Amino acid sequence: MPPLLPARHPMPALAEAAPLRPVDDLDACVALMRTGSRTFFAASRLLPHRVRASSIALYAFCRVADDLVDDGGMALDQALATLSNRLDHIYRGQPLDHVEDRALAVVVQRHQLPRALLDALLDGFAWDAQGRRYDTLEDLHDYGARVAGSVGAMMCWIMGVRSPQALARACELGVAMQLTNIARDVGEDARNGRLYLPGQWLAQAGIDAAVWMQRPTCTPELQAVVARLLDEADRLYHQAAAGIALLPRDCRSAIRAARLIYAEIGQQLRRDGLDPLRQRAVVPTSRKLVLLASASVLSGWKRAAANDTPPLAAIAYLVDHCDTRPLPLDAPAHEAAATKALGERVVWMLELFERLEAHRIDQRGERQRKPEVTTV
Repeated sequence: MPPLLPARHPMPALAEAAPLRPVDDLDACVALMRTGSRTFFAASRLLPHRVRASSIALYAFCRVADDLVDDGGMALDQALATLSNRLDHIYRGQPLDHVEDRALAVVVQRHQLPRALLDALLDGFAWDAQGRRYDTLEDLHDYGARVAGSVGAMMCWIMGVRSPQALARACELGVAMQLTNIARDVGEDARNGRLYLPGQWLAQAGIDAAVWMQRPTCTPELQAVVARLLDEADRLYHQAAAGIALLPRDCRSAIRAARLIYAEIGQQLRRDGLDPLRQRAVVPTSRKLVLLASASVLSGWKRAAANDTPPLAAIAYLVDHCDTRPLPLDAPAHEAAATKALGERVVWMLELFERLEAHRIDQRGERQRKPEVTTV
């Protein structure tokens, strides 16, 4: 399926008749986020308020869209048409009566968010629903660019950063996180009849993908493929690091925290013996706290070395469909307040990680009751 990329067009002001209820809508979006990506929710608390509200609204729409495509009781074409229609209304400033649509309409109008980025995300959701397999690493990059690179670009955009370099590195950070997810979730995906590891890599390791899916097992050959994918994720984490310094100072700690914690998932998987079928790699709370502190302390003064490595080919079209003309510089005004608020946000984060870890332990039994895959 080709990417859905409409031409750029001016964003209209929100229609006066649109039933916008910003405070109530945002509260509902926060509730969605709490039950979705815990890492994203936690890291978002390090964002300044001017960015956090928009990021929560964006996540809520993405979450609902994913659920509608993946398990919404509709045929794929119908689900995609429904979402496209909802975006049409959002971009006309007349959102339909859904809390996430109303919240996203405010984000679109406030930040002039490119429609192409949301369409790319829906494209990736469609690939998931179709059960696509990916033969090469480049194919997997194409998938990651849609489902995660697009989100990285949108987060960069609502932070007020428009440079092609920053957008490219943000996309690559999203792709790196998606590769980590794929490596960690090999077992869970297999139970759901899905396989994201590159087919060529499996064949080179002597694994017949069709046979393996009938009886998933953890072998040295599979471990080598998982290690190879984690190495690629690490390469992209390193490549994306330079982009964090291009973000507003008061946004860096949140993005650095997300990067460090996701990269640590890969390290934990290595410590677990590269066996994603036996258990899902989880970073211990104590380690998360160390990484969180590191992200917060380093955000103010440590800058990654410049990286002139060309961006991934898979993300070029995302950057190309954004208007990358710089915005007027207003960073000093909001960065002055960032230092004062950062300590409060860090304390909140420390408490949150403890609560999330307790919840994770409560949920472990339910996951263990699922049918088991075989490990040799």
